Amino acid sequence: MKDRFTTKIDTSIASAVDYLTQDEVVAIPTETVYGLAANALSEKAVLKIFEAKNRPHFNPLIVHIKDWKEAEKYSSFIHPYIQQLALAFCPGPLTFLVPKKDCIPDLVTAGSPYVALRVPNHNLSLSLLQAVSFPLAAPSANPFGYVSPVSAAHVWQGLDGKIPYILDGGDCTIGLESTIIGVEEDALVVYRVGGISIEAIETCIGTKVVLKTHQDQAPHTAGQLKSHYATHTPLIMGNPLDLYTDYANKKIGIIAFHNTYAELAVAKVWTLSPSKDLSEAATHLFRTLRKADTYDLDIIIAEHFPDQDLGRAINDRLHRAQALFK
Repeated sequence: MKDRFTTKIDTSIASAVDYLTQDEVVAIPTETVYGLAANALSEKAVLKIFEAKNRPHFNPLIVHIKDWKEAEKYSSFIHPYIQQLALAFCPGPLTFLVPKKDCIPDLVTAGSPYVALRVPNHNLSLSLLQAVSFPLAAPSANPFGYVSPVSAAHVWQGLDGKIPYILDGGDCTIGLESTIIGVEEDALVVYRVGGISIEAIETCIGTKVVLKTHQDQAPHTAGQLKSHYATHTPLIMGNPLDLYTDYANKKIGIIAFHNTYAELAVAKVWTLSPSKDLSEAATHLFRTLRKADTYDLDIIIAEHFPDQDLGRAINDRLHRAQALFK
């Protein structure tokens, strides 16, 4: 897509409103990652999201609303599980897949009768949603398939010239996309692991969830494609001590949880949380993947993180990042 804009970065909500009401796209901050927002009720505006990201039209979008009361405008039915979780976690990094009303264009949902709704927990994005008369469709604000942006600078690096405006709200505090849930046959289903842990969800509703997180053909919702969040540098998951000899003649970077791997002669080691805090590691993940991509590396080796709490979401993103290489 040919560059259409000189992209501006600022903190003015009024400027963002002006662009959005003209059916343009605007990058906005959330607590998870930056989103590429447009009027979710306007097919003309939503098409510009797909164009700017080079995103396939079969991949649905998440719709951001100003508070959970707004869900009744866009969904024909709210299951009791969904209502219970919304009251517990909204605003926050939890997205709800619910039956949609006709006012939501099929383009937003890729033809699905379900729409993904979320209330972001970021003061600037909530103020913006209060200032417009429509919800905002907003996938991550980056070229399709690449590592999600967690700062305004990351958005600019990927979409400069493709969008008119970036609303700068500082660095994202969570650094991983939202968890996406829905209900099938009265069972709660997790379609994407993310900023709210499975343990927290199960504790809230008092029952186990079903995992359906990979769906390359006609995905139910955003974030289900097998290959996603990928660095340009090949990435492989595994034990760095075991893999080191396989790539000893290569320029290696390592992404680790708390280990430093000082005993290995590698180009760079990024330790995401020396204190073994999975929330801290999640916050640093996408920024570190982007940083690793700026080094002249032949291979990035990423550890398997503990498969609990936000460790599940970290492993999910790393598995998808390595899919192209494998």
